[in-house]
Amino acid sequence: MTATIHLPAMTPPAGPHIAIHLTPSAERAIRAGHPWLFDQGIRRQSHPGPAGALAVLFDRKRRFLAVGLYDPDSPIRVRVLQAGTPATIDTAWFQARLAAAYARRAPLHQSPATTGYRLVHGENDGLPGLVLDRYDQVGVLKLDTAAWLPHLPGLLAALLAVVPLRQVVLRLSRRIAQAGAPVYDGRTVVGEAVTRPVLFRENGLQFAADVVQGQKTGFFFDHRDNRARVETLAQGRETLNVFAYSGAFSLYAARGGAPAVLSLDGSRPALDAAGQNFQLNRHVPAVAAAQHELLAADAFAALPRLQADGRRFDLVIIDPPALAKSQPEVAGALAAYGRLVESGVRLLRPGGILVMASCTARVSAAQFFDAVHQAAQAAGRPLRELTRTGHALDHPVSFREGAYLKCLFAAVG
Repeated sequence: MTATIHLPAMTPPAGPHIAIHLTPSAERAIRAGHPWLFDQGIRRQSHPGPAGALAVLFDRKRRFLAVGLYDPDSPIRVRVLQAGTPATIDTAWFQARLAAAYARRAPLHQSPATTGYRLVHGENDGLPGLVLDRYDQVGVLKLDTAAWLPHLPGLLAALLAVVPLRQVVLRLSRRIAQAGAPVYDGRTVVGEAVTRPVLFRENGLQFAADVVQGQKTGFFFDHRDNRARVETLAQGRETLNVFAYSGAFSLYAARGGAPAVLSLDGSRPALDAAGQNFQLNRHVPAVAAAQHELLAADAFAALPRLQADGRRFDLVIIDPPALAKSQPEVAGALAAYGRLVESGVRLLRPGGILVMASCTARVSAAQFFDAVHQAAQAAGRPLRELTRTGHALDHPVSFREGAYLKCLFAAVG
């Protein structure tokens, strides 16, 4: 039975495509495969257009470079869909891109132990400004540009032809939602309305995600492999999980044999969700045996307090949110990472393990790992690296800014 699509009447903008001629530097970037054309990269434009209009990019000799989605309200003026050779952007084109993304994740489709993962990773899967996460039979489509809204009917038809999802929830970036987009954040656009947390499995553990109002799409799939690695290290180790959100790292540590786990987050609702996720897995003996403590507090203030109170741990996991949205904020982000690392390593017993992550694309891997080591050295707890990790299978990287995730596993003396 085909799921019903619920959308207001909308069609892609009519009229001639917008012709855009690029500056030399923008031309070089597009030729090199970059998926964004910024507003300052436009040398000449044929006419204005609404969000979702198709823009054709030309080089200095008026030769075709690419075609993409136009957004007049974003500094990223065009998100490139097709480069090198012209193409008709329609439902068939969307279906081909979605099918390629689906095939890229074949190992995940074949595992009944994991029913939650990312199906489309935006620019890195050739669909810029669009993320699609799968929660078993529920898909969550997150849009970062209003340019996708007029194309939703064709996109959803293509999606259902590739992945037979029962329901699809639409999530919008804050900028689009605040601008009064015609399709509202959290609306179910395919199937019956989603009104409660959605259940899914990850490596055999059960989770519930609030896909309507939770952060991003409701869960963070990018750390799936890192969580599995934490589980292999947790046996007998008292664990602190900082920026715990809904407790995924905590739950893996518990199943791995951590006798006690402290989940620390600034959000009480997130910690309530962490407690519920533990309840969902109480049938697992190690999870049932683990003592799970919840602490609602600001991490930067709480970590020094834990140290002053004499608390110590054998495994400390620190996974902060993105700390720099622009280049001028990078220095502040690096300083913040340093403060977290200094506090974290001081809470570790001898032989303890630090797991330190960054999801800030503006901070390079070299900058991040250097900052971690320098901070640990300054705290008198130098680190011995165990491994460095990056993106999982369902979060591929196709351009420099797409490589946002960095994680260090290291031991202290």
